[in-house]
Amino acid sequence: MDVNKPIAALFDLDGVVLDTESQYTIFWDRQGEKYLNRQGFCATIKGQTLTQIYEGHFSGELAQYQPQITADLNRFEAEMQYQYIAGAQEFIQDLRAHGVKIAVVTSSNDEKMAHVYKAHPDFKSQFDAILTGDMFEQSKPHPDCFLKGMKLFETTPENSVVFEDSFHGLQAGRSSGAFVVGLATTNSREAIADKASLVIDNFQNMTYNRLIELL
Repeated sequence: MDVNKPIAALFDLDGVVLDTESQYTIFWDRQGEKYLNRQGFCATIKGQTLTQIYEGHFSGELAQYQPQITADLNRFEAEMQYQYIAGAQEFIQDLRAHGVKIAVVTSSNDEKMAHVYKAHPDFKSQFDAILTGDMFEQSKPHPDCFLKGMKLFETTPENSVVFEDSFHGLQAGRSSGAFVVGLATTNSREAIADKASLVIDNFQNMTYNRLIELL
């Protein structure tokens, strides 16, 4: 760790700060069954932007379904429950109190984030930056999103910690060079054990002091 550079904590949103991944699994698995005749579709697209999902799975003749899926997704997100992962707010507050630079780095779009802000009016004030999918040239598993967070905070991978839950997100974190903490909220501990340097169930035992020990 370079003591002359800021420390950055870069958090994915769904399944990391907010306990929403199980809800998205229901939605996207339904789309896979309905339009693609595929089971377990959500597992293949976690961490991707909506544009990437469409380009990868609903292009060509299937592009006709995009407007309906978008409308259904907007309604679904408007009715979702946006509860925090256990200990997330307390951990973020502890980091802020010690001067750590904190960002949400998510594949979600601005419309989705509007639902989050409505559910939690103080959400933005907890972070120094919120980077959404529209800001990235390449989405996870490419590290572009996390590298942008580091650049924004004028720091380095050695001074950065990425918190992720999905396979694509964990890979992006690793590729960025940051220390990666995996949340076993979407996948089991066993499934992500080799994809993160540390695996946790939630943030209840995470503190600023422990973060410094990791770096």
